[in-house]
Amino acid sequence: MHDLVSFLPLVITCTGALLLMLYAVCPKAEQEKASLMSMGFFAVAFFAQLLVVCTVSRPLFPETFNGMLGVSGFTNAACLIVYACGFFTTLSSHTYFRENHFATVEFYSLLLFSAVGMVLLSMARELITAFIALEIMSLAIYVLVGFNRASSRSTEAIFKYLILGAFSGAFFCMGTAMIYGAAGSTRFDSIAEWLAFNPATTPLMLGGAFFLLITIFFKISAFPFHAWVLDVYDGSSNPITGFMATALKTAVFAMIANFLALSGNLHDSWITGLFWIAVFTMFGGNLIAIGQDNVKRMIAASGIVHSGYLLIALVAINSEYFSGAVIAYYLAAYSVATLGMFAALSWLGGEGEKRVTFDDFKGLAKRQPLAAATIAVFLLSMAGIPPTAGFMGKFYIITSAISAGQIALGVLGIISSIISMWYYLRLIVSMYFHDAEEDFIVDGSSLASISTVALAVAVFAIGLFPLVL
Repeated sequence: MHDLVSFLPLVITCTGALLLMLYAVCPKAEQEKASLMSMGFFAVAFFAQLLVVCTVSRPLFPETFNGMLGVSGFTNAACLIVYACGFFTTLSSHTYFRENHFATVEFYSLLLFSAVGMVLLSMARELITAFIALEIMSLAIYVLVGFNRASSRSTEAIFKYLILGAFSGAFFCMGTAMIYGAAGSTRFDSIAEWLAFNPATTPLMLGGAFFLLITIFFKISAFPFHAWVLDVYDGSSNPITGFMATALKTAVFAMIANFLALSGNLHDSWITGLFWIAVFTMFGGNLIAIGQDNVKRMIAASGIVHSGYLLIALVAINSEYFSGAVIAYYLAAYSVATLGMFAALSWLGGEGEKRVTFDDFKGLAKRQPLAAATIAVFLLSMAGIPPTAGFMGKFYIITSAISAGQIALGVLGIISSIISMWYYLRLIVSMYFHDAEEDFIVDGSSLASISTVALAVAVFAIGLFPLVL
């Protein structure tokens, strides 16, 4: 019964995706009704996931799946974030597509299918299962990125993402084959048993882990596989950009954290490499973000920086007592701020996303004070200013690094956070310290504005939550 309840949210999401796919062929199918149905499925799945959020770590239906899927507190937290991201993305989409008329019912079906892949990836305890989940997620995201076929930027985005994503998938398959050659199994528990009696630096194991990490670093836009992220995020619609930046990153980090926590031998063999990748990811992302005049591209570059912070948490993993609490907390804090930013852009962007640069938001506080205030909250959270969730997330990341003996990495994380304030505060200055050049008239439904306000409240709620534990 416990396994059935743990599996129920995934069943709900998959059922919703299939029903919306069937609904799409109905002659009277309407896109707005599909968006409401999608919201409902994500909401029900989220509340079903809450029933098992504090479960103990165990395999899911071990006799049926033979250890391919598993659940834990960390996995359940990641799934909760994915469902919440899907819900708020659908809210934003409802408003966005009132003015940008290229969505169809299939858009929401694909959104649910991508969430199915993300949840499966979070639960994966076997490499072939992880690859299948990765492809379910990726194929749906590819289509969603290029959904606006009339846009040249969207076409460019899907071309770059599809080609590079195909290469990364091939690396994952090669890495899986090499690990199987070393350990004789693709199951995480069997690999952990092999690592208990063999060094992780054997050629096949080291090479296999290397190829797997290439795929992971591409998906999370870590250095040196980050170059695609600006063009792909810029070419995608605002709601999908927010969904990619949050839910996709959550699922991939859940998978790689579960993999690296297999064994102290495996983790220790990659500490030095992860250290330098985290440093280059943070500071490289900051350098890119500083030079941006486009808000979406700035947020994309800042997402690279946040991947660097999460890599600090991976460096600080203790495989013997891994709970994933720090990673899950930071993912939640990062997700509410990023989703809030893209909800605000979906609300304010207008037809054709006409408000995209820093100058386009000059004087916003004088015309739309609520919108400016919520955007400021999200930016301050990303910058790590108290009492926001972003501050607490970075605090836990840095303290976990120091506790693990990575003092230099913790200090570099603080320096990176200070540098990032430049480009976050720059948008706030544009909104509050310049005269308005337009009236910022907003049409469409109010769901994106409701989503923006709710997420702004969540920024403070999550920031205060650890204080009352």
